[in-house]
Amino acid sequence: MSTIVRFSPELSAWISQHLDQGAAPTALVAVMREQQMEELAAQAITQAFVKARCTGRAVPVDHVVIDELSLDYLYPTPVFRSGNRIQTADRLVHINARAERPFLASLSNVFSAEECAQLIEIAHPRLTPSTIVDPMTGKNVVSNKRTSYGMFFQLNENALIASLDRRISDIMNLPVEHGEGIQILYYPTGAGSEPHFDFLTPANPLNHASLNRSGQRCSTLVTYLNHVEAGGETVFPEAGWSVSPIPGNAVYFEYANAQGQVDHASLHASNPVIEGEKWVATKWMRQQRFVSA
Repeated sequence: MSTIVRFSPELSAWISQHLDQGAAPTALVAVMREQQMEELAAQAITQAFVKARCTGRAVPVDHVVIDELSLDYLYPTPVFRSGNRIQTADRLVHINARAERPFLASLSNVFSAEECAQLIEIAHPRLTPSTIVDPMTGKNVVSNKRTSYGMFFQLNENALIASLDRRISDIMNLPVEHGEGIQILYYPTGAGSEPHFDFLTPANPLNHASLNRSGQRCSTLVTYLNHVEAGGETVFPEAGWSVSPIPGNAVYFEYANAQGQVDHASLHASNPVIEGEKWVATKWMRQQRFVSA
């Protein structure tokens, strides 16, 4: 999906003049922002001038075309809390490591051993083959790209889920009501998932209704529920991260900003389970209160 951003020839001349004088593109964006221009538009205009100069093409005169994938992702201040631990209402969670681009954090002591065991026990009889959204029909279909089994809990479905929803809300620093229901995924030996994104692709018309109701998915928390003998790591190929599945630990990541951009560096996958099995609990947060279809 593309958007045309129009601007005055005077702005075109001003940008060219300052680039000729050696001004940094980020400084030009900052000045345009001070004049109340949207950051996404200011960045798109400036990038178009820089690229034109680098390739020897004519600079834009009065408009540029913004394509979703053509702009650098604008990293906002993370929603995630600073520091090396998070005191939730009922548990102290430790932050073991974090990365900035994409924003990732490795956490420990998220769930207790008893909570992990309870989730597996309750979820097991409700598992069905995991699905993906068919881009042609918009329907959930079983696919060999995801060879796991899964189920969803409703928000506050029982006392255990209500307690975990509140704790996860504290960790992810967004209201409980912004969260989709906890999803439990089960990966038997040999199962995994191919690289994918958790955000809803804005250019896909099939996602528009959900985006209008609840906003974009903006962050994910994946909590590991059991010990995996071998394999099953959560990998982020663009970031160079691989997170081992340790019971009670979790990986958190963010991938959407207020300008409507999504971070393609958040690409991730689940390595196949080589030995044993893998259970995880996944929580997706939305930018607004989550309203199901």
